Amino acid sequence: MTETVDFKKGDELRAPRGDFRLLDVPPTRYLMIDGGGDPNTSSRYADALATLYPVGYALKFASKDELGRNYVVPPLEGLWWADDMTTFTTARDKSRWRWTMMLLVPRWVPDAMVTDVVQRVRDRKAPPRIDELRWETLAEGRVVQTLHVGPFDDEGPVLARMHDEFMPGQGLRPRGRHHEIYLGDPRRVAPERMRTVLRQPVEPV
Repeated sequence: MTETVDFKKGDELRAPRGDFRLLDVPPTRYLMIDGGGDPNTSSRYADALATLYPVGYALKFASKDELGRNYVVPPLEGLWWADDMTTFTTARDKSRWRWTMMLLVPRWVPDAMVTDVVQRVRDRKAPPRIDELRWETLAEGRVVQTLHVGPFDDEGPVLARMHDEFMPGQGLRPRGRHHEIYLGDPRRVAPERMRTVLRQPVEPV
């Protein structure tokens, strides 16, 4: 029996709780859907997840059945940004947030299979935002990351320390978008038990 790959156990997702880690992340393909606004109240956010997961599971089974390579559906990930980043670190004004929600596509899955699976899901289930779904490669390179345990609303001080203390101390500045990786399903895990990898691409000052 072939090994079942679990991407949550990969080196790129190792992160020290309460401390920061620098690493180089290889280019990675994702299923992606864009949106904006408060994820707690936005129907577009809920519809994005209701589209990503059926495609993610269908792709997993296609890989297992057609390529002989099985894997655990990867954790949900999100890119988050705003014109004023204090809406993340201190103000926490979610109405001004913009986001891209994502599921990783394994490197061994060809684009043709992704195209075929998306069409199958469109025909069978017609998820609400299937026509907005895309897949592309995210090349982040050098990043700093840490593990946050607890409610999303408690991330602010951790992000402030990352941006205002750790990065300047390493001669770095942020580049690109704030990236979160949810090691539990945000729809099912209690807020106080959520484990979230907080990642920020960086470059030398």
